[in-house]
Formats: sequence, C-alpha cells, structure tokens
Amino acid sequence: MRPLVRFSILSIITFFSFTLFAQSTITRPPAVPLMVTDPYFSVWSFVNNPADDYTRHWTGNTMGICLMMKIDGKSYRVVGSNEQSLPVLHLSQTIVDPTQTTYVFDQAGIELQLIFTTPLLPDSLDLISEDASYITWRVHSIDGQKHDVSFYFDGDAEFCLDNPNEKVVWGRLKLPGIDVMQMGSQRQDVLGSRGDRVQINWGYVYFCSPKDQNAESVIAPANSAREAFMRNSTLPSSDDFDMPVQGNDGWPVAAYVFNLGEVGPQVSQRFVMVAYNEIYSIDFFRRELPAYWKRNGKTIDEMITERVDEHGKLMDECRSFDSRLVAALAEKGGKNYASICALAYRQVFGATKLAADADGTPMLFTKENSSNGCISTVDVIYPTAPFFMYLNSALLKAMLTPVFKYAEMPRWKFPFAPHDLGTYPDANGQVYGGGEKSAVDQMPVEESGNMIILTYALCREDHNANYAEKYWPCLQKWADYLKKEGLDPANQLCTDDFTGHLAHNANLSVKAIVALGCFSKICDMAGKPEEAKEFGTLAKGYAKKWAAMDIDGDHYKLAFDKPGTWSQKYNMVWDKIFGLGLFSPDVYNRELAFYKTKMNKYGLPLDSRAAFTKPEWMTWVATMYPGREDFELYMHKIAEYLNDTPDRVPFSDLFDTKTARQVMFQARSVVGGMYIKMLSK
Repeated sequence: MRPLVRFSILSIITFFSFTLFAQSTITRPPAVPLMVTDPYFSVWSFVNNPADDYTRHWTGNTMGICLMMKIDGKSYRVVGSNEQSLPVLHLSQTIVDPTQTTYVFDQAGIELQLIFTTPLLPDSLDLISEDASYITWRVHSIDGQKHDVSFYFDGDAEFCLDNPNEKVVWGRLKLPGIDVMQMGSQRQDVLGSRGDRVQINWGYVYFCSPKDQNAESVIAPANSAREAFMRNSTLPSSDDFDMPVQGNDGWPVAAYVFNLGEVGPQVSQRFVMVAYNEIYSIDFFRRELPAYWKRNGKTIDEMITERVDEHGKLMDECRSFDSRLVAALAEKGGKNYASICALAYRQVFGATKLAADADGTPMLFTKENSSNGCISTVDVIYPTAPFFMYLNSALLKAMLTPVFKYAEMPRWKFPFAPHDLGTYPDANGQVYGGGEKSAVDQMPVEESGNMIILTYALCREDHNANYAEKYWPCLQKWADYLKKEGLDPANQLCTDDFTGHLAHNANLSVKAIVALGCFSKICDMAGKPEEAKEFGTLAKGYAKKWAAMDIDGDHYKLAFDKPGTWSQKYNMVWDKIFGLGLFSPDVYNRELAFYKTKMNKYGLPLDSRAAFTKPEWMTWVATMYPGREDFELYMHKIAEYLNDTPDRVPFSDLFDTKTARQVMFQARSVVGGMYIKMLSK
C-alpha cells in the first residue's frame, strides 16, 4: 500500500466552523453517491436536491429512503419525493468527498448537516467487504433561539428485492443496546439470479440505531408510518405482522423517529446505520464464497455491533482520510482533478465485491455494470487498476488472482488470457464471445496485454517477482502469443470497439509492445536474464517498427492501413510511468500536440470515427503530457461534462464530447482509471 502519510495534511475542521474538504469544481454531479458499497448495496440521488426524487439504485430503479424533519411543529421533506404535500427544507450545499456526501440545509433558524458515510478505507479489507453505511444528522440553532426538532427516517423493502412484486418478510434482531429491524425476500434463493441491471433478492437488510438514542421504531406500511410522524411526531404503536406481502403492497418500511426536544447552539446528533448480509456473495467455480469480513466466522450480529459502536471513530477516520486524499489529488492534478476523483471513489468500490476464497485469500470481483453484467472482465480490471495501485496494491492482487486461477485451469484451452469469468455473481467460466468453446469474438491481444502489464505493476510495487512466479506458465504463454500476434494485430475485438472491429489497430499494438517490455522486466526480477534480454530487445524493436508503420504526417493513425485517421494512444502511458523507454520522445511530442487540434467542448474523442470519448482514457493521455497546464485542460473538460450532462446517472464513462450526452455505460469501476495521475512522477 502507498502510505497515506504522503498526502498533504489538512486541518480537520469542526462542525461549527464547517469548511469543505473539497471546494468542488463539480457544482452539479450527474448523480450523488449516498450509500454505495457494492453492485447490490448502491443508493444514489439522481437530482440536485435529494427531496425532489426517490433515492435510486445505480440502475435507476427505486431503492427508497425517506427523510423528514420537524422544526417547531412544521414538517419538511428532506430526502425522497414521497410526501409531495410537504415543503422542501432549504438546501444550501452539497459536498461529495471520497467516503462521505454531506448535504447542508438551513431554514427556520436551524442548520442541518445530513452526512452519508460509507467507511471504505482502503487499508481495511474488512470494511471494504462489508455492506454498512451511516446516515448522520447534526443540527444546531443559528438564530440564537431554541427550536423543537425531530427527525423521521425510513427505508423500504426495495433494498432486498429485485422487483417490488416479490414478497418480503421482516422482523427484529435482538442485540444488546441496539434497535435492529430486518427485512428480506421470502424466497431466499441465494446466488440464484445473475445479470446486468438486477438487484439482490436474497439476504437481509438491517436498519440499526443505538438504544441510547431513544428512537421510536416500527415496521409498517409507508403511509401509516409517515402520516403518524406528520400528525404528531410519533409512529404506529406496534409492528405490522401481515406478511409476507409484495414489496409494492403498502410499501412496507422500517422507520425511526428521533425527538430531540429543544435544540440550541450546541450540536445535537443522531445516526442510523444500514447494513446488508448477502449470506454468500460470489459463486466461484461452484464454491459459494462469503464476503471477506466473514472469512473467520464473524456473524452479522457481531458486524452490526462493531460498526454501531465505532460510528464516531469511523466518522473521524473517514473525515481525516478524505481531507488527506483530496489534498493529495489537488496537489497533483488541480481542483478539477480532485473533484472528479472524489466523485469516482465510491463508484469504484460500488462495482466490485471483496470475497474470501476457501483458504481466506482475498479475491476482488468487478461487475461490468450497465454493459453486460460480466464478472471480473479483464478489460474492466485494466482501467480500474490505477485506483487500487495507488490506494492499496493488495486489492489489485485480489482482482488479478481469480483471473489467474481460472486461466491455469485445464478448461481454459487458449494461448491468450480470458475476457471474463462469467456473469455476476456467477464466476463459473467465460460467457463473452466464444466463451470456452471458440476464439470467435475473443480479445486475445487486449486481455493478454492487460494481464502482463498489471502483473508487472504488482511486482514493481512488491519489489520482487514472487506473485508472477506463481502463475509463470500463464504469463509465458501470453507473452509468446504477443510476440507472435501483437505487433500487427489481426481483425479482433479490443476494449474500444464501439464502432466495430478493427484490424491493424495501432493502439492495441502499443498495448502489446508495452506488455512485452513489462514481461522483460518481470523476467529480470525473476532471475531470468536471457529471457529478459530477449523480450526487452523485442519490445524496443517493435516500438521502432510501430513508429514507422503508423506515421501519418503530424500524427499516428488509428490503424496501420488507414491513412487520414487517428486515435488516442493511451496505452503508451505505462511506458512513461514504468520508465520502459520504448517509444521515442518524438513519438510522444508529435501525437500529444496533434490531440490539441482535435479537442471538442467536453474533451478529446476516442478516435476519428465518432465524437464520443472515455474519461479514463482522456486522463491517461493527459498524464503523458510533461506540463501541468495540459493535464488541467483535460480535467477541465471532464468537469464541464459532469456539470453539464443532461443524463442524470452515476458517472458515465462513455459520453459525447460535443453534447455531453451519455452514449452508454454508468456506475462502472473503470472511472478508477482517473487515479493514474497519482502514479506518475
């Protein structure tokens, strides 16, 4: 792990001298992360004011929470558009930091901070693997008067259902000192459904409040609970036990009411924790894997108790972590860069799941959200990797390990790396293209290059080749394949084939050349000097041939046989970061200067075939410029896109550079690729 003490330390500001950790240049995120831990536990606000719409799962389906507030007897809507008759509490600020989103409201003589915190601290694999998130209210008077204040919260059954027609059951968990309400689907078909735009319908959601907060609680139809609060600041006197019912039959909710009494200038605080227990998280070749936090037998009771007890401690740790990370991002790449990366942070984790293999080995699985639902897609891992390389390389190792375990099985018969392991959460063999049966629509150069480059990144971080040596037959086989097929790739898929297949792909060739250079370095670290020399010489020779084959006047072509075309050669970034010395300065200077002539309002198109782009590749290109000014120009374009896009979805990684419209994709982990600047010198 790269130690966070390298970050510039900002002073931690107390609540009443509140200042923003991220003076965000993204004034209107397309979607705001609220409670986001993995592909299933994922709650967002898709609007400017969280009271203007229901909270939503990353898919856009409702995953509802409702928050209301009473000030001196008058009710206000705070989150969720459920109670349209209520006035909306005035929102003055929205701050998105890496692990926290803070809404600041002020009205009727009070100020409220509503803080959504998901303690995704990168040095704690247990926290990363848990589905647990806090909602914290902090309120005080700002007019010198005392005000009678109460809060209402509820969460609905859509947390644990794939669709609201499914039947739900509920009850209470008896834990010392904690009021816990639980909901789950009646069916409980654990790991039984798979696909892209699906929500979980197994396991249980838990709504938790320490008993010393003296909250009222009830499980009841939504209207009953909400109307009771609006009438008299209370809840129905007993739980509803008319179950199972469909999730849309009365919309059962777990509700809390906190009556604070008179609130003055001193802060009054309450919180709710929402947690989820998936039972099992991943089906890995017919082994049901639990979340990593369960590897030693920890129970959901113990997890809930620990997280409730550690609320204050984790809030402080998250605040400190956020301030240090944002400061480091801003120092390296400017304010726009810091804001973009802060917005991306929870989204990266929200498209992954950290599970434990039978021996406790951590294995991190990505879900290819909003494209096809594949699990552990190698060309999704590749752009995601800089995030984990910077924050904790153990998590990059955990992403690569399931792929290597699959690739060394006898069932994988190809001389190149696989594309995926299945369809999330089912990791039982490749489903994309020809699957395990044929090479049709595979990505041989793409995925082989990706795996070799990222393996060298790990070895470089570890200062040894121990990890590579565990899977040497795979790496050797893939390097030999790239030696034969990589310089001038045949007509095959690559990760950017949104406008069709392409033979003689120049950027794909760059990937192969860089991967061969990386394999040379791995060989050297593994004590194989002859192989290191062979592949190092080969990579440098290929780089010279590439420059001659692809030159097109003042730039380099999209494909060797297509004059008058161009593309982003983002794969060259690793040559710079690793100091491989493969491509000459003249190649970089010519290509980077040319890109400036092709810039649109919202960024640099992916290539000459269309106006759309991918922000992570833009950031990789921007990282290759020697000057800070050029990098910040690219970040300004991405920030403008995020502010202006009319498509209110979690950070899309494919958008039109002329209109800021989403082309496809949302909520994917690949936005972690924007952290690549933090790996550069």
